[in-house]
Amino acid sequence: MKNRAKIFGLLAEFETPSHLAEAAHRAYARGYRKMDAYTPFPVEEVWEALGHHHNHVPLIVLLGGVMGGIGGYLLQYYTSVIDYPLNVGGRPFHSWPAFIPPTFETTILFAAFSAVLGMLALNGLPQPHHPIFNVPRFALASRDRFFLCIESVDPLFQHEETAGFLKGLNPREVTDVEY
Repeated sequence: MKNRAKIFGLLAEFETPSHLAEAAHRAYARGYRKMDAYTPFPVEEVWEALGHHHNHVPLIVLLGGVMGGIGGYLLQYYTSVIDYPLNVGGRPFHSWPAFIPPTFETTILFAAFSAVLGMLALNGLPQPHHPIFNVPRFALASRDRFFLCIESVDPLFQHEETAGFLKGLNPREVTDVEY
């Protein structure tokens, strides 16, 4: 038996996206949750089969935009009303119509930054090296092969049982992924 600390997971190679989608559905139905699929092009069925039904990026962008708008408005309010009030031509200190364009711009700025930073954080990037790159046949993932990896941190992962389950899905090959 291999040392579990050295094993990242098990990688199954499939020849078609439909076989990968079926394998992902069966693995999810079996109870595996810590798994990922690698394909040369997006396959929507696989994304759904892995249980990725909710995306947090829109919420992060919304919160970033709201915070940017509130922050931009409050900065203008503070400088014009509290810190440095100037009476220019009888204009009120709190001239909210003049605050709208900069508030809009800070909303867009903060939403864009939160989108980029949220995407990087949720994707675990930057990640210059991933253990899956240690598998020689994984280079085919960018050409014409489809891979399903069940990670060893999954609560149901037992090396022999998981390998037997993956082999029962009729893959081309099942490989250990080592750190």
